[in-house]
Amino acid sequence: MSILADSDTVKVIVFQIKEKEYAIPVHQVRAIEKVLYITRVPGTVPFVKGVINLRGVVTPIIDLRSRFDIEDAEYTESTRIIIVSLLDMEVGLIVDAANDVIDIPVQSIEPQPEVVGTIEAEYINGVAKIDKRLLILVNLEKVLNPKELTITPRIEGV
Repeated sequence: MSILADSDTVKVIVFQIKEKEYAIPVHQVRAIEKVLYITRVPGTVPFVKGVINLRGVVTPIIDLRSRFDIEDAEYTESTRIIIVSLLDMEVGLIVDAANDVIDIPVQSIEPQPEVVGTIEAEYINGVAKIDKRLLILVNLEKVLNPKELTITPRIEGV
């Protein structure tokens, strides 16, 4: 499913990781929460930080810094968990800050630039230039690849 809607604009949530601004479509966002206690789950891939109990629903949490192969940083007062929904799956994404909600004119969205040697490039749908801002549009289908999110049991004695 493309993020490009049938209208002239796409409404997105803008969030920050390191000094870059990223965006995901509002219709995929369920909530934005402060960082809650995260319960570690053994046998998960390193970017899956664990699970939280969000209003009675156990929700897996992915650290986008780790997923994009960006160095870890301490959680701060502005760190947020963005709860997204995709393919009947709800997942929390840890980001440095959730900045705002904006409408991006469809004509300002360009295809993903050819960036060589970056892991995050495979998770990008495109970029949008708005005034002096450059927003990186995140492809949640790639970030939340179910094959990579499954818990792999550890084999003892190997």
